[in-house]
Amino acid sequence: MKYFSNADAKQRVTTLAILGALLFTIIGFILGWLWMEVRYPMLKEPSFRNFTVSYNTIMDKYLNGAKSEDLINGASQGMLASLGDPYSRYLIKDQGSAYTQGYEAEFSGVGITLQEADGKFLVASLTEGAPAEREGVHAGDEIVAVNGTSIVGKAYEDIITLLRGNVGTKVKLTLQRGGAAKPIEVELTRESIAVHTVTSEMLSGGVGHVTISKFAEKTDAEFKTEVEKLQKDGMTKLLLDLRSNPGGLLKSTIQIANMLVPKDKVILKVVYKNNSKTITYKSKQEKPWTIPIVVLVNGQSASASEVLTAALKESAGATVVGEKTFGKGIVQTFQQFKDNSVLSLTEAQWKTPGGTWIHKQGVTPDVTVALPAFASLSQLPFGTELKMGSYGENVKTLQLMLKELGYTPVGDIGLFDARTSDALSRFQKDQKMTVTGAFNDMTGYRIIELLSKKLKEEDTQLQKGIEILASK
Repeated sequence: MKYFSNADAKQRVTTLAILGALLFTIIGFILGWLWMEVRYPMLKEPSFRNFTVSYNTIMDKYLNGAKSEDLINGASQGMLASLGDPYSRYLIKDQGSAYTQGYEAEFSGVGITLQEADGKFLVASLTEGAPAEREGVHAGDEIVAVNGTSIVGKAYEDIITLLRGNVGTKVKLTLQRGGAAKPIEVELTRESIAVHTVTSEMLSGGVGHVTISKFAEKTDAEFKTEVEKLQKDGMTKLLLDLRSNPGGLLKSTIQIANMLVPKDKVILKVVYKNNSKTITYKSKQEKPWTIPIVVLVNGQSASASEVLTAALKESAGATVVGEKTFGKGIVQTFQQFKDNSVLSLTEAQWKTPGGTWIHKQGVTPDVTVALPAFASLSQLPFGTELKMGSYGENVKTLQLMLKELGYTPVGDIGLFDARTSDALSRFQKDQKMTVTGAFNDMTGYRIIELLSKKLKEEDTQLQKGIEILASK
């Protein structure tokens, strides 16, 4: 080892070493910052400084205090909302779990299908044999509180999140039922509930009627099971009902198309940003499908249901009957983070086998058929009370409903007069209800029930589909 004998030389070396270390530190800092800007490009945005200052100011000075996690999640939600795209969303934690569970083959819950009406949340239907049905919850009940906390002002996703949870856990619901003076409380234990998205029935003339409510994780397997069952029962024609199907997973949609669309025919084309990539999906059909197909659609048939409709129409020679579809020609992908939050983002557009982009245009049916006019009458908002002297659109809707059910005269349209009251009294008497001559929720539910039954009997779209299949 060599020793320095000169003090000045030692000082120079020490100074150079310090300068070298300082230089390396500066270079390392610069390289680190450049790497950070490459990895996190938002750091280069001038407005990011505003975000940082706002965040720090809120954390330091906000009167009521704030949680860092809530601020960051709120910023993520705002970032997606700024796109102005209703299909691109950031769902936080339990909301994200509820979102993904909607596409799974089963979920943990109580078996309630929820409906939002006029800011209130109603039990639209119940899963047979599930906890809610077993414990006496009724379709039409209004949920006013969950676990003792009012749900006023909460979003639909929030209520779904509250109803779901781990298997074996409990949830207490406070329900308002019809004209009951006091709310009803029920405690339900969550359990695993299977999601069924496909139903079928055998109609006369060898017509198999298959309805797909949405495209979830196992919809293709359910479809295959129902079709095979119908074929054993002698199905020679398929009536595929996609009315009011909002869409869902593309994977299960393509699997069903693989069964019905001839091998190597195009199902759809997915085009990504700036035409950077186009994926063409072609049928991988293993066994030829020889049964004629009619597809039923309406204005609420959207997204994946439009994909299947267009593929069957353009590549499989199916006849489409009903009304023009919704027109959602874009594709979302979602990723779920470790805390279960979900980022759902529009990343591509899809085109029909013939290259048509149906966004905001919809798929036009080969045969346009509207449902009877009364099908467009919507259920009156929960809590609506109508009596002598009432007037307006709700009265008009009620009068049209009564008229459709054969209770006339209904009086001057839009005005609840003595004739309206008399018609309603006769309806209540025939249905063995308390006769009041006034409208309440229980009366409304019974009216809707009878109109739904009437619509099934007078389903012009289904009847046209059967008629077309009879000629094939």
